[in-house]
Amino acid sequence: MAGYYVGVISGTSLDAADIVLLHATGDDHRPKLAATHSQPPPAALRQRLLEITQTRPPIDIRELGQLDRQVADWMADGVLALLAETGIAPGRIRATGSHGQTLYHDPQPPHPFTLQIGDPSRLAARTGITTVADFRRADMAAGGQGAPMACGFHQAMLACPDRQRAVINIGGIANLTCLPAGATPEDSRLTGFDTGPGNALMDAWIARHQNRDQDTNGEWAETGRVHNGLLSALQADPYIQATAPKSTGREYFHLGWLDRRLAEVPAIAPADVQRTLLEFTARSISNAVAACPGHTDEVLLCGGGAHNGRLRERLSALLTPAHVMLTDDAGVPADWMEAAAFAWLAMRTLAGLPGNVPSVTGASRAVVLGGIYAPDGLANRQLSAD
Repeated sequence: MAGYYVGVISGTSLDAADIVLLHATGDDHRPKLAATHSQPPPAALRQRLLEITQTRPPIDIRELGQLDRQVADWMADGVLALLAETGIAPGRIRATGSHGQTLYHDPQPPHPFTLQIGDPSRLAARTGITTVADFRRADMAAGGQGAPMACGFHQAMLACPDRQRAVINIGGIANLTCLPAGATPEDSRLTGFDTGPGNALMDAWIARHQNRDQDTNGEWAETGRVHNGLLSALQADPYIQATAPKSTGREYFHLGWLDRRLAEVPAIAPADVQRTLLEFTARSISNAVAACPGHTDEVLLCGGGAHNGRLRERLSALLTPAHVMLTDDAGVPADWMEAAAFAWLAMRTLAGLPGNVPSVTGASRAVVLGGIYAPDGLANRQLSAD
């Protein structure tokens, strides 16, 4: 469906809502990135969301409802800012694909569920744009993990006819897409899963010890040494050892999880812990790539962690002879990959096309993802008019 689509996502780092404008021309399957915008959250909102996702304090229903609206307003502010920067009127946008903010993701039986907030009706009303949201639960209703969600987009934008690629998104959690040469969306060889922590543990550890949001370029980690005992304890975790399909989040990999592993080994200098966490991320990713069927020729990195120079160095060393590069080198900016994926998923939903990849999530079938929320509440009327 030709036209403009907006994609919105806030990841586990909660540093900003990433917002993109995609333009689909209708004559190919690769929409073009037309504009981008980063919208930081209000400081108090970010702090509370971090507390909820990291330490799991009690939260009552009233506060949950208020946070749902506040997240929607934060994201609406970002969408409106993007449109103001581009001069494109809301009426020219076919849809916004909003991932929202994940508060909890638990795909395990007997009662798997996932919870993202950011009221899509509020987002639609504030922006005047039809909003597609709540993407994950349709896949989970079909028996899937509900994550990772971007693998189909990775295939559409980055599959290569003559080389096997692996796409690694390094956000708070890292995820992998294995792209066999010539893979199509219906290709059962297309696989992927959450590999484990990306930036989440490194960010949390440096926040505790240095009151900083992140270890820029791995500079603090560079001052430490890998502690093999701690690294072995981290790698022995049941999630890391489990086979796909699998997905995870901060509700699993958080400071409490790390503290329990630290209790199993002698006292370690904080910088050595940071260096070990970087090595843990690098090895869990490289081991996941090694599990891709066939020989991987190229590894494409995206997400905030792709800019960590020390982490890239370790991945290049561990993944040799595969060539490690940013997705920028293949035509999709690394910083905007995930937001673009949700704009693409919104386009698929409006077209009545499935957005999940059953061979990735473990769903029983391909399904159309998300609910459609029009500004006037008349989603079906708007779609039929189109």
